[in-house]
Amino acid sequence: MVERLREPAETAVLQCLSLETGESCAVVTDEKRRPIGEALYEVAREVTDEAVLLEYPSGEQHGGEPPAPVAAAMKGADAFLAPTTKSLSHTRARGDACEAGARGATLPGITEEVFVAGLDADYDAIAEACKAVHDRVAGADKVRITSPQGTDLTVEPGDREWLSDTGQIQEPGAFSNLPAGEVFVSPETAEGRYVVDGTMMPHGLLDGRTLEFEVEDGFVTSVSNGEIRTQLETAAESVGRDAYNLAELGIGTNVGVTELVGSVLLDEKAGGTVHLAIGDDAGIGGDIDAPLHLDGILREPTVYADGEEVDLPTSAD
Repeated sequence: MVERLREPAETAVLQCLSLETGESCAVVTDEKRRPIGEALYEVAREVTDEAVLLEYPSGEQHGGEPPAPVAAAMKGADAFLAPTTKSLSHTRARGDACEAGARGATLPGITEEVFVAGLDADYDAIAEACKAVHDRVAGADKVRITSPQGTDLTVEPGDREWLSDTGQIQEPGAFSNLPAGEVFVSPETAEGRYVVDGTMMPHGLLDGRTLEFEVEDGFVTSVSNGEIRTQLETAAESVGRDAYNLAELGIGTNVGVTELVGSVLLDEKAGGTVHLAIGDDAGIGGDIDAPLHLDGILREPTVYADGEEVDLPTSAD
């Protein structure tokens, strides 16, 4: 094991997952994230003899399904951890595993640097920040997001539940991203415009550039960037209009993330940011099954719940 990966691996396995002796644990990774997978596996097998490490070729798209044996291992385990190049968060494999009672976390696109920095966090403080934001937005009929860059988007959650990603994964069926820290919902509909000025793949950190999206009746109707437009067009070949679904509104609550680094996994958790995603929402309370989930992060949002401004947690709090 790379020594600097030892401490964050212990945080994930012992603190976040609270793995116990006798429990089964599946660590799922790919060839590009092998050192992180091996670090998690080494800690897990010190706790239980029922730990396994599975590796498969990295996928082509976030939200793509893993091979059937990987899905079966996740579903059959008491707990799972998935440091992979492409996200398994919004896959049927992950959803089926949690429905079967497995608890676990995905670490999509994780790098060794983000693993070390992002798992060095006070997860009790993150849970408190999540609760404060959740209390303000849960039950709101309309949530409006604006930004100096030109965002003015209103989402209506409808009957869909606001969820919190606290990094505390102790109950059967519990799920989190790691690093953690967000409150999020899959809106029933949305209307307006949003401008991404933070991080969005395949571009990473935008560094002064912006990406613009128009939304009508809950679907993205205009995309300013050709590469992202191509990804959506490719997904639409298999699922049609569903590829353009405005899938998620998320609010970052991890005040330990003080600057964006170009990793969606870490940057979307930064306190004081908002992220909006296009595509699949079936794994987070929606009804759209699509082969992609594209998050874009806004650095300077203002959020209103039924007209009242929501205090967003920041590193200065």
